[in-house]
Amino acid sequence: MNPLRSFGFLLRDVSRLYVRRFEQRAAALGLTLPQCRALVYLALNEGISQARLAELTDVEPMTLVRILDRMASDGWLERRVDSVDRRARCIYLKPKAKPLVDDIWELAELTRQEAFLGIPKKQVGVLITMLDQVRNNLATLEPLSTAPTTRPRRERSSAQP
Repeated sequence: MNPLRSFGFLLRDVSRLYVRRFEQRAAALGLTLPQCRALVYLALNEGISQARLAELTDVEPMTLVRILDRMASDGWLERRVDSVDRRARCIYLKPKAKPLVDDIWELAELTRQEAFLGIPKKQVGVLITMLDQVRNNLATLEPLSTAPTTRPRRERSSAQP
């Protein structure tokens, strides 16, 4: 078996190539991938806290602050004091950003269409369902202990490399 065709290698390569293509499209709008992710998650979760947005976008909180600062200065979002916790800030999209979110979804759709070119829709649906199950399987696993584990060593035949 070709190790480069294994699940992990293929998944990583597909992800890298897909993200690269999306980033090329987003750059034409003057956007970065982290900005796109933040805008999309904000559109789906208006009033979310900065801390929660950092979790959802998988961006370090300090990095997200810089991204949000830039987007606020561009007039795309605003921070408001949380009515429950005055130390927290809730983030809301400004009307100027809403068409941008629509553009991001269009870029995502164009990139998806390119990625699935030549694959029947039914098979695309099966692939998405299977990847969703793989994600759920991995997301629900308990963390591995940090203690070293011992595995039985495989016997090597002298005929095999």
